[in-house]
Amino acid sequence: MEHLSARIASLSPSATMAMNQAGQDLKAKGVDVINLSVGEPDFNTPDHIKAAANKAINNNKSFYPPAPGFPELREAIAAKFKRENDLDYTPEQIVVSCGAKNSLANVILCLVDKGDEVIVPSPYWVTYAEQVKLAEGVNVILRGAIENDFKVSAKEIEKAITPKTKAILLCSPSNPTGAMYSKKELEEIARVVEKHPRVHVITDEIYEHITFKDKHETIGQFDFIKDQVVIVNGVSKAYAMTGWRIGYMAAPLWLAKACTKLQGQLITGPTTIAQMAAIEALNGDQSCIQDMLVAFKRRKELTMKLLKEIPGIETSDPEGAFYVFPKVSSYYGKSAGNRKIETSQDFCIYLLEVANIATVPGEAFGEPDCIRISFATSDEKITDAMGRMKKAIAELK
Repeated sequence: MEHLSARIASLSPSATMAMNQAGQDLKAKGVDVINLSVGEPDFNTPDHIKAAANKAINNNKSFYPPAPGFPELREAIAAKFKRENDLDYTPEQIVVSCGAKNSLANVILCLVDKGDEVIVPSPYWVTYAEQVKLAEGVNVILRGAIENDFKVSAKEIEKAITPKTKAILLCSPSNPTGAMYSKKELEEIARVVEKHPRVHVITDEIYEHITFKDKHETIGQFDFIKDQVVIVNGVSKAYAMTGWRIGYMAAPLWLAKACTKLQGQLITGPTTIAQMAAIEALNGDQSCIQDMLVAFKRRKELTMKLLKEIPGIETSDPEGAFYVFPKVSSYYGKSAGNRKIETSQDFCIYLLEVANIATVPGEAFGEPDCIRISFATSDEKITDAMGRMKKAIAELK
């Protein structure tokens, strides 16, 4: 007989991981599945970063690390913030964790009490709302419109703030939409936050280096709310290091200390070898970022071109990250044989089973009219996948 806690019973499984697994299961049966579901670069970790990890192994860097991460890594992260973002953080304000997801969980669990409200613009990354639930907080979902690239305004955020609001979650460039907030838009939000000293902004900037037009802007640049901002980032996307599991946060000292205390009880600290690799990623040759960006930009343009050739599909043009988030609801109510499409979940299952393409339903991101497509794969696979999608969708009547 199962006796699970209400806490774990309330959580939803990751839809991204579920669709990725469904695609892998079909592939294991010999089906030629094209995986457009998973959010990771298809590049290998650069050689100079792997060499640093090998050196760490050979130098027996295999004992327990400090809970917030090695001092030299926290120094490298502080230097990165100054060099790339013109932000001043001391190494003591940095906490290194097992991926940006771990960093986000630490912050939310240290900030949010039972009944506290967290404003979450939608579409949102699948994990945000679940982590707020884990902290027994209340998700206040603000739904962005495709006409505004799914972004929410400062006025909408201000209207949603109540005496119970504890945090606002931002993600720019966005997963799943690829939308980016401009400096002007962020300053307007910052001015709202300034009026509410109890409210904190948690900004997820993991896709910072994957931008196609404008430079990434951070809400952390506005000194008048610096003590209300937590920046979460990591090495996973920019350096093709998803499996190394190194994320980090920069926060007011009191919050960094709290996250270190929590982390010390939960994970001790991130893997020593991966930390050494992350130091090289941040301090070493940065040309790999630009090399990957060239490929991502080309793939984005290819994906958008091919999507526009499919009738009934509406999408905004992503400015960053490696996703498109097309609106597919024009096909709801249509059928092919005994398959009827009523939801984005139905649509994704249809694409998986009929076209052998793995995508992610929009319901998981708070937007039931859309699906998420990752273009972090080769040009050939993108072309093949979009062709399969166009053919499968044409069967829906």
